[in-house]
Amino acid sequence: MEKSYDLIVVGGGPAGITLAKRLGKKYKMAIIRPEDYSMIYCAMPYVVENLIEKKKCLKNDELVTDTGAELIRDEVVSIDFDNKNLFLKNDRELSFKKIIIASGATPFIPPIDGVDLEGVMGFKTQKDLEKISAFVENGLKKAVVIGAGAIGIELAQALKHKGIDVSLVDLAPQVLPNLVGTEFAQKASEELIKNDIHLILNSRVERLVGKDYVKEVHLDSGEILYLDEYTPCTDNDNTTIKGLVVFATGVVPDLNFIPENTLSIGRQGIIVNERMETSIPDVYAVGDCAQYKSYITGNTLGGKLATNAVPMARILAENLMGKKAAYKGFVNGAATKVYDNYVGGTGLTAQAAEKEGFEILKAYSQLTTRFPIMPGKKDIRLKLVVDKKTTKIIGGQVFSGEPVTGLIDLISFAIQKEATAYDLLDLSYSSQPYQSFFPAGNIVVTAAEKIIKQLEEIAV
Repeated sequence: MEKSYDLIVVGGGPAGITLAKRLGKKYKMAIIRPEDYSMIYCAMPYVVENLIEKKKCLKNDELVTDTGAELIRDEVVSIDFDNKNLFLKNDRELSFKKIIIASGATPFIPPIDGVDLEGVMGFKTQKDLEKISAFVENGLKKAVVIGAGAIGIELAQALKHKGIDVSLVDLAPQVLPNLVGTEFAQKASEELIKNDIHLILNSRVERLVGKDYVKEVHLDSGEILYLDEYTPCTDNDNTTIKGLVVFATGVVPDLNFIPENTLSIGRQGIIVNERMETSIPDVYAVGDCAQYKSYITGNTLGGKLATNAVPMARILAENLMGKKAAYKGFVNGAATKVYDNYVGGTGLTAQAAEKEGFEILKAYSQLTTRFPIMPGKKDIRLKLVVDKKTTKIIGGQVFSGEPVTGLIDLISFAIQKEATAYDLLDLSYSSQPYQSFFPAGNIVVTAAEKIIKQLEEIAV
């Protein structure tokens, strides 16, 4: 006998939890989650490193059940949008008045020879974490991480910390290609190399070679990374490998359960408007499975971050409660840690801005994270990217010996408020010996001053 709900959410990640918190007591509502637990995915490398326990990455079910929403542990296999029914893997059928697709994304594994061999995997799910942790604890000696974005770099560091020989490969000419420009990327590369991570850039993996498990990684440069020379190790299912290949090359929307020729779907996911509505009435989508635009350019942009999924869900919840709210687009502020250094970026890098057709100005400022006379001070370097025509802030990056997320958030806010370099000159800031540079200097204001000086020189 089918069960009926006012609202069903497919997916129990950050977006699903946000929707439950806001709507669980207002609708007869169900959250459908195929995983045993909702995970804090960005903490997974630190579990591999044994810096934190796995259980601390697992969110409590009460985050959903205490809201009044029902939590259903099952997998959606198909949806009938016309009759408003969905079908679960355990042969149950549910009906709905409204449905929200928040199914997230899965690791992108390129369609090359050898990806079906044992020892080849992505890194996104609880099962991925358990598998890689088992190999590490059971004697893994060699790993190749493909993709030098934030997750790839963090995983490479974690594996290296466990005494594993690590190669980090990326098609791009720099690490963190979507986060920072070449200058800060070079600093990050130097840290990786200094810590004995074999960094290979400008290289594409052409194929993986092996019989039962992966033995060789062949690059388009002709270089071959050999895994078969290492001692065998096993995971908890007694799968034997001699080396591990982990793809951290991004994710693709998890939409296998969506029937063809129903929802409008683009390259990045389900197409939604500013109210998170899809092409079908009473069907909505948020988070990694949805396609949306850049706040800065208005063009379609990848925005597969939990920090985008949560506000998308909040906007949708407000609309479902009768308010009028609009999501304005991705700014994509993010950060990572490269050994003792913290690096972050938001908006457009200089290269990305020029590719989008902007004529830009850029400026750097470098101060210290504390008064220079204080013990424990660290260098901090900031870069601002400005649209020369309007002087609006369109991007920024920070590289520092102390956390940078506060500054990244400030620059993101400036982008969202369409602030100009002149506006940043008026920034009211705080100062304290252990937490900032001298009161006479603020790193954001200093960069803005340099932008203004460039504009004045152009005007002369």
